[in-house]
Amino acid sequence: MALDFPFSIDSRGRSAEVYADLQVRDMIEQVLFTVPGERVNRPDFGCGLLQLVFAPNSDALAAAVQMTVQGSLQQWLGELIEVEAVTVENLDARLGVTVQYVMRRDRQRHLATFSRGLGP
Repeated sequence: MALDFPFSIDSRGRSAEVYADLQVRDMIEQVLFTVPGERVNRPDFGCGLLQLVFAPNSDALAAAVQMTVQGSLQQWLGELIEVEAVTVENLDARLGVTVQYVMRRDRQRHLATFSRGLGP
């Protein structure tokens, strides 16, 4: 068991905890939506995907984003997961990312979808 991300309090009034599979999913979300330079002690941590919400859609941009995401996940979580596929969708002011990965410890395949929007 590990602390849930984002931090929250459970029904017993204690720090919420999650199992290892959900912790890895939370870690992927942190890598995807952390802007490089946001963390003081790890200035190169993250992908900076939120900066791409306003970028024009194109096949070249989609390919570059997929490579960036895959590289960042490999760099920061390569000991825990093996990334099989990454899909990024930019619709208006909403960014959707789907990551297919295999947990290295038990070889189980997972599919995780993340979404973020900007604006009020």
